[in-house]
Amino acid sequence: MSLLNEDTVYRRALSCGTIQVTRARGEMSLNDLFDIAERHNPKRAFLFVSKVLGRHIPVPPSTMRQAYQRLARQFPESVPGPVLFIGMAETAVGLGAGVFDELRHQYADSVYLTSTRHPQDGELLCEFKEEHSHATDHLIYLPAEAEMRRRVTEARTLVLIDDEATTGNTFINLLAALRNTGRLPQLEQVVAVTLTDWSGDALETRCPLPVRTLSLVSGAWQWEPIPDAPVPVMPAVNVTSRGNFPITGKQSWGRLGMTAPANDLGRNITISPGERVLVLGTGEFVWEPFLLAERLAEAGADAFYSSTTRSPIATGFAIQSAIAFTDNYGLGIPNFLYNVAHQRFDRVLLCTETPAASVDSHLMKTLAGVAASVEIISYE
Repeated sequence: MSLLNEDTVYRRALSCGTIQVTRARGEMSLNDLFDIAERHNPKRAFLFVSKVLGRHIPVPPSTMRQAYQRLARQFPESVPGPVLFIGMAETAVGLGAGVFDELRHQYADSVYLTSTRHPQDGELLCEFKEEHSHATDHLIYLPAEAEMRRRVTEARTLVLIDDEATTGNTFINLLAALRNTGRLPQLEQVVAVTLTDWSGDALETRCPLPVRTLSLVSGAWQWEPIPDAPVPVMPAVNVTSRGNFPITGKQSWGRLGMTAPANDLGRNITISPGERVLVLGTGEFVWEPFLLAERLAEAGADAFYSSTTRSPIATGFAIQSAIAFTDNYGLGIPNFLYNVAHQRFDRVLLCTETPAASVDSHLMKTLAGVAASVEIISYE
């Protein structure tokens, strides 16, 4: 990635075009915040790969927590409540939970929901599309618990959280879907939260409600395609369905609502001081695994956090290594783990919400070349 104008302009030449990003606001160094990679996706050939998200690049949990805190500090002292926070699957499920975790005491009448691509036994609130994504369809469920449901249906402030915004379309699509249900009649305002926001004034222009945008950095992006460049081929990962393996984990972290973290995954795990540990979430199951990584770091481990994903990304640029395997939900779709295979750890803790037998043996064998000890951690 080339650096121009004292960290305000980045250009990255990819195989099918050049992406340029110009920062307008934000204190963080762009180089500290993200890098660029190529996507196996004909809808959008580039991807902002966050260095603070804990999804495509292993990072210390403290780095992630600091990003949550930086975003939370931008919120006003009070907003009309109840406050409904929604994190976008799969990439921003953990980011949304982290921002909510920082604000749940400040906004006492609040609740966190995530979108999901895994149908649940519950009452569907709405569906919406993320048009540029490798997996376009999202589901959002109403909590079954009465108080959480009240906070959703009586919400006056809606907080939408994603890792980045380039057009604002996803937020607009979700807001329209929620309002069309007629189940949230009291919505007064929207807060759109991202790590990086390149959408300009798109939300302010198109949002039918007053909107406030918060991010670590914001600015504009420009894509210059190479004429007649090969069109990327995307694996078949656009699946929103139940798989052959059941979800056995506790639904306490967002799909069916959350008001406070359970923080109870892997409570019996002990570490040695300085032990280099990689904690991995899987798919949408990332918040409780992050809290485990945070606890291990506080106990003295040299802890890192990352997670598997269905997002197909080419190696090169921000992606130094990739492991491809079959998903643990039994959907038969490709999953990936990035920037792990070329590293070494003392121990890897792979956290799943599905049975241990659901984990692809190829992933386990590959991780065995990364660490002397590889363990599957679940609620089973």
